[in-house]
Amino acid sequence: MIRVVLPPHLRNLAQVTGEVRVEVPGEVTQRHVLDAVEERYPMLRGTMRDRVTGKRRALVRFFACEEDLSNESPDDPLPDRVVKGEEPFLVVGAMAGG
Repeated sequence: MIRVVLPPHLRNLAQVTGEVRVEVPGEVTQRHVLDAVEERYPMLRGTMRDRVTGKRRALVRFFACEEDLSNESPDDPLPDRVVKGEEPFLVVGAMAGG
């Protein structure tokens, strides 16, 4: 079971509190985790990544094990600690401006 932490506005949209847990069949990658989250919470489709291209939305970042994975390939395997459920996969709403 993969643990996923969503930012507050996406938790509100999905009507969940705390982290969510999803089953990811096969290799655990960003793409497969997001596919599983969107399958379980269809109202989140298009919020974290573009519906057509599948690319990450500009103001959304992905982290795992204190590493920014936002610009990594969505098909790279996630860290083993995420796969084992020891650490969550974080979806973070980035701040715009400065």
